[in-house]
Amino acid sequence: MGDTNVPIVEANPAARYDDGDESIASSTTSLTESIFDYRRLHGRPYQVSQTTEYWAPVDQTQNEAFDLLHNVHLMVSDDKLFLCPIGKNPAKVLDVGTGTGVWAVDFAHQYPSASVTGTDISAIQPTWVPPNAKFIIDDCLLQWTFPENHFDFIHLRALYGCVPDWQALYAKVFKHVKPGGWFEHVEREVKIESDHVKIPNDHVFNEWANLFYTGGERMGRSFAIAGGHWMKELMEHAGFVDIHEKKIKMPMHGWPKDANLRNAGFLAQLALDQSLDGFSTFLLTQVHGWDHEQAVAFTNKFRKESRKLSNYGWIWTTVVYGQKTL
Repeated sequence: MGDTNVPIVEANPAARYDDGDESIASSTTSLTESIFDYRRLHGRPYQVSQTTEYWAPVDQTQNEAFDLLHNVHLMVSDDKLFLCPIGKNPAKVLDVGTGTGVWAVDFAHQYPSASVTGTDISAIQPTWVPPNAKFIIDDCLLQWTFPENHFDFIHLRALYGCVPDWQALYAKVFKHVKPGGWFEHVEREVKIESDHVKIPNDHVFNEWANLFYTGGERMGRSFAIAGGHWMKELMEHAGFVDIHEKKIKMPMHGWPKDANLRNAGFLAQLALDQSLDGFSTFLLTQVHGWDHEQAVAFTNKFRKESRKLSNYGWIWTTVVYGQKTL
């Protein structure tokens, strides 16, 4: 099943156009000797693991932006941490690629009887967490050490540009979720679109997206996972059933008429503005071979255009969930 008839988000006619410009606790983590060995690129730290060099920096500036996007996602999802019907008492929950751990912490607060585990290649999670949550430094692209048929719910979000073989990752999820358990995957697009303004092919929004698409192809780690129905097809191929797909428009900037969406747009714009340099530096300089000055100039061009309320911009968020048969 799918929710493909997505309405146009109504613009606010009263909007004014603005065209201006101690480390992680050992009791809850497992660390390798090299986990704090970062590569520095133009003054910012980037995580290097056995299987990948993550494309975004792992510093406070970028992490704060990711936490803002977590709140934006809640605002455009009726304040729901997930959409799948997991039941009232999930016992074991896994958050793959947990990042700052904000989703796992929120879930642990909401379900105090559940045991929540978050995994990531970077030790950027908080020290103080609910007693039913823990974080493990682990690479989801390597062999999983969890028992098979173990988790009631596995959650995965925002791993675009990180995974060389999505089908292999989905197969791991299927192996380790319990019969009757659920898997939910959430990804965002990288292209800003508009219902109210025609964006020409040579617009910086399209240039930006195409650089990410081609850069992902060069790395063998696609940034286009949220496009079309790819995630739904992956879930079907992995063997999940009762699959649902939902496409959500995340507004950029405060142009929507609806107050909640308008606030979400303001917050999304703030997160985008704060994270732009982190999003683009590695991809443009290390993958596309641009010099740093060229990358900064292009990023500033994109930033200036993204700040224009008059673009009525939004991006797709795709949510797909399915169940492992009993």
